[in-house]
Amino acid sequence: MSDLIFNIAMGFEVALTPTNLLFAFIGCLGGTLIGILPGIGPVSTVAMLVPVTFGLEPVSGIIMLAGIFYGAQYGGSTTAILVNMPGEASAVVTCLDGYQMARQGRAGPALAIAAIGSFFAGSFATVLIAVAAPPLTLVAENFGAPEYFSLMLLGLIGSVVLAHGSVVKAIAMIFLGLLLGTVGLDTTTGDGRFLLGQANLMDGINFVALAIGLFGLSEIISNLVKKDSDRTVLSTKLQLWPTKVDFRKSWPAIFRGTGLGALLGILPGGGATLSSFTAYVLEKKCSRTPEAFGTGAIEGVAAPESANNAGAQTSFIPLLTLGIPGNATIALLAGALTIHGIQPGPQVMRENPDLFWGLIASMWIGNLMLVIINLPMLGLWVRLLKIPYEYLFPAILLFCAIGVYGVNNSVFDVFVAALFGFVGYLFIRLNCEPAPLLLGFILGPMVEDNLRRSMLISRGDPMIFLSRPISAGFLIAAFALLVILVLPNLRRTREVAFQE
Repeated sequence: MSDLIFNIAMGFEVALTPTNLLFAFIGCLGGTLIGILPGIGPVSTVAMLVPVTFGLEPVSGIIMLAGIFYGAQYGGSTTAILVNMPGEASAVVTCLDGYQMARQGRAGPALAIAAIGSFFAGSFATVLIAVAAPPLTLVAENFGAPEYFSLMLLGLIGSVVLAHGSVVKAIAMIFLGLLLGTVGLDTTTGDGRFLLGQANLMDGINFVALAIGLFGLSEIISNLVKKDSDRTVLSTKLQLWPTKVDFRKSWPAIFRGTGLGALLGILPGGGATLSSFTAYVLEKKCSRTPEAFGTGAIEGVAAPESANNAGAQTSFIPLLTLGIPGNATIALLAGALTIHGIQPGPQVMRENPDLFWGLIASMWIGNLMLVIINLPMLGLWVRLLKIPYEYLFPAILLFCAIGVYGVNNSVFDVFVAALFGFVGYLFIRLNCEPAPLLLGFILGPMVEDNLRRSMLISRGDPMIFLSRPISAGFLIAAFALLVILVLPNLRRTREVAFQE
């Protein structure tokens, strides 16, 4: 216990330096703005800003990028409630009751409960990270190649089971990501694979170019082809505080949403979006008046907003302890750590304790900043929504191009990003979620490397994966997920939950 207190104190000492406070504020403010503005999202924003962190200290850069990630969860609720337009995917569920409350003149209580629930959930998730990360790190230090292979296989299967939409399409995205991850020189033999005569591909497909293309440029194309729709912007002069009845109804929902979101955030493929959807369904099932949901029930705002923030922050646990990115944005943060010469995983706590504990402390500070930012600035956010997208997208496009070019000073990477922008738009039209592809792209080379190392250790005996207890446990869990995947009744329940 004394070690934990000492480490947390060290983390606050790092996070409270003027430089890190400034970058935490920039990240939280930028994340809020990104959550409010449609068609951008934290994935593409983090991808664009990864090159910006090259000139920063690693801890400052990661604090800023993390602030963008969980700050977007706050911002997404603002437009979902005010104008029935979720700025972030995890805020889709908030529209159902939040906008109905706004139409009834209760936008203030909805926004306040969203901010309070997010702050409580974020604070709880930060404590959970501080408590759970050290023992998980000790376990991870005993991992060898077989354990890492089995864990990554579990992560890939988990992302298929937990990804919303068609299971077949999610599996296809995973395999496509694995294939794209094989492009470049074979790390064992040095042979070129799928180079297509391009020397620029010898180091593989640029991760930032792939991410910006799939998430940033594809969203620009998708938004440009949409027809403008009339949006009703409500008054910005809002009473912010809920009534005692609102608080009484909201707290149980906040507790349940926080617990569920914290659990699902740890799972590979979980994160904020799945947490918010699942929390809303759970709250509706637990309610004595389920018919009130969709008509302005404040529990329908409290539960998903708490869940998405808790899920966003606990998704850092697999990255910091096991080196496994649980979702697309965390995968980008893993790439940023690698660029700074820091290998995500159990060694981060031992070799870079200032970064590890400084990041954890900055999350609590960031959540406090977000409450202060969001409540007084509602009028500003609403006015920003009045900017026509035709004026907004050229700036986004410019920053995307600068971000891709800045990684390797390569025009080729810009063309790669443009190519994947059109591919990403095709995925949108086909209702294929690109996040599993990005996870497959990140985990694929590591799966291949650890499989080869395991086979070398065992001299070709595949029983090495079952003879080691931790590896066997991960494989059993992966098999259980596959069983869930193929059972029709459970799959129908899963799809109905998302439809609700």
